[in-house]
Amino acid sequence: MAEQKKIMRALAGETLDTPPIWMMRQAGRYLPEYKATRAQAGDFLSLCYNPELATEVTLQPIRRYGFDAAILFADILLLPQALGADLWFVTGEGPRLSTVTQQSDFAKLKGPTDVHEHLAPVYQTVRNLAAALPNETTLIGFAGAPWTVATYMIAGQGTPDQAPAHKLRVENPATFDALMDLITASTIEYLAMQIEAGAEVVKLFDSWAGSLKGDAFQKYSLEPAKKIITALKARHPNTPIIAFPREAGDNYIGFAKATGADCVAIDNSVSAEWAAANVQVDGCVQGNLASRHMVTGGQDLIDETRTIVKAFSKGPHIFNLGHGITPDADPKNVQLMIDTVRKTTTD
Repeated sequence: MAEQKKIMRALAGETLDTPPIWMMRQAGRYLPEYKATRAQAGDFLSLCYNPELATEVTLQPIRRYGFDAAILFADILLLPQALGADLWFVTGEGPRLSTVTQQSDFAKLKGPTDVHEHLAPVYQTVRNLAAALPNETTLIGFAGAPWTVATYMIAGQGTPDQAPAHKLRVENPATFDALMDLITASTIEYLAMQIEAGAEVVKLFDSWAGSLKGDAFQKYSLEPAKKIITALKARHPNTPIIAFPREAGDNYIGFAKATGADCVAIDNSVSAEWAAANVQVDGCVQGNLASRHMVTGGQDLIDETRTIVKAFSKGPHIFNLGHGITPDADPKNVQLMIDTVRKTTTD
């Protein structure tokens, strides 16, 4: 039963003796079995859109580590592609998209309910996973938050400071706001369909929320998250939602209450002690071991993992990294982290 799964219990507000564990980007380039499947697919996008192979890479870290959750293997930029943006990946550099910098670019995009045909393989992957996962493993679906997705659609690639998106929102607010509204409405449709296909939890990744300051954070990170969560809760009231406004700093405080999120994921620019005092008071927190420990390992990994588990031990907590695991991580360090989490609370 779903309510007996550890992650579902934590998301419902239960304080567990041992926190459930999963890892952002847990299916990925640090695993030799992933690299083999990726080679079989031919390229990254072909892997995302091949339900059999996407299912396989999602299951690989579950088989190897027994994580408490599997997260759908996909990419936040599949949604812009479904809306009509051109998308391709440059080896060693990352994604590239056709840009939206003026009203005529925006006018070429499709509507929110037009995305489903393009994203049908993703929904099939969710259905495959719902059937294939162990009974104790929670299935998490996800999407990028509107601001983060917009930054890529405007710049055509990842940027260090999201300057092109900030420029557009100041100089052409009509086009910027229209794009944000379209992404918001489309994200609701996309996540609702993932839930209908079998996702038990969904997560909203706002990877570039930290570059929004002052009122801009409220308007472009918090408000869209609230709209998406409110709409999803109306359709699927029993599906928990995790929000991740990365590097939000003090804006993490009250984010769950303001948006309706069941859990706030935090990055490692804030301490677990601070987050326990300021964020966990409102409910479940997910995080927040620095990804570098998956590369360096050793006693530092053990010590920091114990510190985080103990800091959050008085309330609902899902153990995770503060950002995605990196390709240079050592799979042995992942096992060391898991062993440490599960041992810390039983010592």
